[in-house]
Amino acid sequence: MPQYYLGVDIGSSKTHALIADDRGNALGFGCCGAGNHEVVGYTGLEKALLETTQQALAMSGLKVTQIAGAGFGVAGYDWPSERPATLQSIAALSLCCPFEAVNDVDIGLIAGTVEGWGIVIDAGSGNNVHGRTPGGQIAGITGNGGRFGEYGGSAELVSRALIAISYEWTGRGPATQLTPAFIQYVGARDISDFLEGLVLDRYLLSNQMAPLVFEVAAAGDTVAQEVITWNSRELGYSAVGIIRKLGFQNLDFEVVLIGSMFNGGRLATEPMQRIIWAEAPRAHFVHLNCPPVVGGVLLGMQAAGCIAPDSIRSSVHPRLVESANRLFQSAGTPASTGSSPL
Repeated sequence: MPQYYLGVDIGSSKTHALIADDRGNALGFGCCGAGNHEVVGYTGLEKALLETTQQALAMSGLKVTQIAGAGFGVAGYDWPSERPATLQSIAALSLCCPFEAVNDVDIGLIAGTVEGWGIVIDAGSGNNVHGRTPGGQIAGITGNGGRFGEYGGSAELVSRALIAISYEWTGRGPATQLTPAFIQYVGARDISDFLEGLVLDRYLLSNQMAPLVFEVAAAGDTVAQEVITWNSRELGYSAVGIIRKLGFQNLDFEVVLIGSMFNGGRLATEPMQRIIWAEAPRAHFVHLNCPPVVGGVLLGMQAAGCIAPDSIRSSVHPRLVESANRLFQSAGTPASTGSSPL
């Protein structure tokens, strides 16, 4: 008799559920909006879990009692104190099987690495960096951005570009084509009106302005290029901190890249890679090639004892990646790996 496993990827803008069998055949899929409790509360988290899981069960033709193991990647689940409320929300599914819940970036790591351990760097609208040892020990940054000196997402990129524009206005730095690009984007008259409008909330910065920085950099603006380089280096420094915490310096391990910032080409990745290689020269980089929820299914298999953490790929992983991508495509849903492309 085949065994069936559930994975759920709970995010700040979307939630995915995936059901697969023990051979890696994806059988059921569900999708709805935000489930991050920081965005919709724990009531919203519970609702997202129920809605997506019920959709996946309906597509697969299974009942919840047939699920043998489940794995949950939960955006907003960052601290041990949040575990009781997270587990209480999951309890609404009435599962009768072992399960595990981790931060959502951790299932991206599990989905993207050969052996289920290494480093994951997620750089979309925000940024997060986590690591996982072969024995399952996890370490990560706070994932709360500039407040804690964690930079690397589009929000931090746009904020750094604004600093460059301010430096031009006050004479502390050189002129940059970021200035007319941002002025045009918000519809300001000139640089003074732009800055005044930001201070008085007539104009608002948006993460959607990140592509402007890349466009200006591609046109040869050295200030914009340095802004992107700075953002990339900061991701590298965050990764180095996790590498040190987990003792990866001399190991051969994978670094999984997730999110739209890595669509920005060599300028967005090479500075980060150089920082990491200086600390861990045997690290190698891979882009996640499947929906992160695949890692939730694999985590569910681990929780049920179906596959060992140190042999996560085996014969199941490639088939699960292929079948999940095919199922997402047939459902008309992008196989998101973190964010919309730049």
